Amino acid sequence: RSCSFTGFSTVQSRKLAKSLSRSSVRSRMSLKTPKAYNSLQKGALIWDPKPLQVKKIFEALKKGLNEYLEAHQAELDYLSDRHKDTKRNSRLAFYYDLDKQIRSVERYIRKLEFHISKVEELYEAYCIQCRLRDGATNMKQAFSLSPATKASRESLVELYKNVQECTEDMCFIEGALEVHLGEFHVKMKGLVGFARLCPGDQYEVFVRLGRQKWRLKGKIETDDSQTWDEEEKIFIPNLHEKFEIKVTELRGLATILVGVVTCDSINFFTTKPQAIIVDITELGTIKLRLEVLW
Repeated sequence: RSCSFTGFSTVQSRKLAKSLSRSSVRSRMSLKTPKAYNSLQKGALIWDPKPLQVKKIFEALKKGLNEYLEAHQAELDYLSDRHKDTKRNSRLAFYYDLDKQIRSVERYIRKLEFHISKVEELYEAYCIQCRLRDGATNMKQAFSLSPATKASRESLVELYKNVQECTEDMCFIEGALEVHLGEFHVKMKGLVGFARLCPGDQYEVFVRLGRQKWRLKGKIETDDSQTWDEEEKIFIPNLHEKFEIKVTELRGLATILVGVVTCDSINFFTTKPQAIIVDITELGTIKLRLEVLW
């Protein structure tokens, strides 16, 4: 909400600054910093949070989780209908086996519901800290334009601390949210190049997501089939990083760069395997086929 600073006293501003400080996410949420995010602890060097990117990932993640929830709810409904029929018409052993399946699906649904609620809780806390930071930033800018007095300088120092604390809290929540993003199982499906791919050609594909790397080599066989030394790799999704894909052709001791592309992972948060065809060269004469399962 917009806020007018006309007639806003220094005492009131300092009270508001202190209230912003007390609303730190650490005092309201029982979150523990994941081991992978020790750099996000209080007072550590932090990066600049990206609210728009986090919003896009959150919406894609929530949509994907709800898809899984709907699929398992449909499975539960189907099993429940069969359960009623088998209670009357089938053998006792089959009935108990079906009952075990139903309980297993029910447990998984409860886990999914908890997962969704946790993600929503984290994002709600993130939005609160984002709004507090924006408010403190606007107040800081307003006070920096006002006549310098001892009281205004003290308020500026307090507001600066609040901005820093909200920023730390946002980065802290980003790290906690990443823990709930699941896994991407990436499968190599081969290169497509029509006349560009010849028997005996050898290629190296390098896939990177943040600090995670996957390097694999492949060869075009005489029957135009392809053999690769690895077929699948698990990547942990990242809020800010995109997939970077680099393809090089191996010719003896020399290597020739075919192309480098980036691929956003925001569309991978879905129940169905995603077939990806990436243009490696600018003209699309060589393409890379991958399959991603979340």
